[in-house]
Amino acid sequence: MVRRSSRLDGVNYEIRGPVYERALALEKEGHSIIRLHIGNPAPFGFDTPEPIRRAIVANLDKAQGYAESKGILEAREAVRRHYHARGVAGVSLENIFLGNGVSDLILMALQGLLEPGDEVLLPTPDYPLWTSAVRLHGGRPVHYRCDEGADWYPDPADIRRRITPRSRAIVLINPNNPTGAVYGDDLLAEIADIAREHGLVIFSDEIYDKILYDGLTHTPTAALAPDVVCVTLSGLTKNYRAAGFRAGWMVVSGADRDTASYVEGLTLLANMRVCSNAIAQQAIKTALEGYQCIDDLVLPAGRLRHQRDLAVRMIRETPGLSCTMPKGAFYLFAKMDLERFDFRNDTDFVINLLTEEKVLVVQGSGFNHPTPDHFRVVFLPREEELVEGLRRIGSFLRRHTKVSAPVLEG
Repeated sequence: MVRRSSRLDGVNYEIRGPVYERALALEKEGHSIIRLHIGNPAPFGFDTPEPIRRAIVANLDKAQGYAESKGILEAREAVRRHYHARGVAGVSLENIFLGNGVSDLILMALQGLLEPGDEVLLPTPDYPLWTSAVRLHGGRPVHYRCDEGADWYPDPADIRRRITPRSRAIVLINPNNPTGAVYGDDLLAEIADIAREHGLVIFSDEIYDKILYDGLTHTPTAALAPDVVCVTLSGLTKNYRAAGFRAGWMVVSGADRDTASYVEGLTLLANMRVCSNAIAQQAIKTALEGYQCIDDLVLPAGRLRHQRDLAVRMIRETPGLSCTMPKGAFYLFAKMDLERFDFRNDTDFVINLLTEEKVLVVQGSGFNHPTPDHFRVVFLPREEELVEGLRRIGSFLRRHTKVSAPVLEG
């Protein structure tokens, strides 16, 4: 028997885990599954903007050969101009790396930093690739608390308690997946102070930085901490609904004396990879410097804003469920009153929901949440499908309510 590497022990990605595999099996049997589990805009009618698609087609001939290892110059220059306009000044082109989406660059960023046993501070709940990537590269994930009662903001005091001599970095996901939290400047500055005090690298995952509701704005962490080594990650996947094209970027900022060795290591990894998807890089300048149609989707009359409000309302109207209002991205993180229902935990809930109602969601423990009483809902599906999926969740929960549970009237 050829055994898998032990480095994969403890590496999980529940968004496409065993429950997802069960959903695929049900589809092969002829069942129709309502997918509320993954942030993949295109299948739900959120097309990649036409100018981006035209840019890819128009530049197809330029993408037949290898691109530069760090990415084509025009695209990296566009990334640099974009962040300079947002307050991240003085970044060298040599500190900008393009990749096959942010997922690819997360793996590279951690591989280039970690020694065995190094600790990385991660939010709980988190986007699970971060935790698994730390483990994959020999590090130790250390989760800090995000407070559901305070709009899922990180708790700086808890972050401080978890720092040890082995701590190397802290991860921020802002806007947050899975909670939809958007962090204010004061909080980001406080976390930057912690990183500065303890010599930590900040990994700032900002892939949803344009998907903001209720008039909120987003500030790059690097703009508030120019003297701290900060790795900012973003791309075309979410803001520009271009998930399949696989185009992302990573910007390393901070004093040159502090970043030089790390950038040298990232350059080596980029060279070994040869290059990322060359054709998708052709669209980055067009995306960043063209009309930002995502703004139309998050306005009060926009589809994303409407579907967020609809999903939150239906969750809150379901006895035994609650959720904090998401301020960004396209997820809500619902909480269940487990005392009310006859299933044991969040995994039991999602498996039985899929089996009985053919609705696929992801359990909160899949996002490394410490208590098994949450699940994530993606509110991208078209309104009719979204309403039907949430209606089925309500019907499922009513059937599984314990006889002793209180009956809410009105």
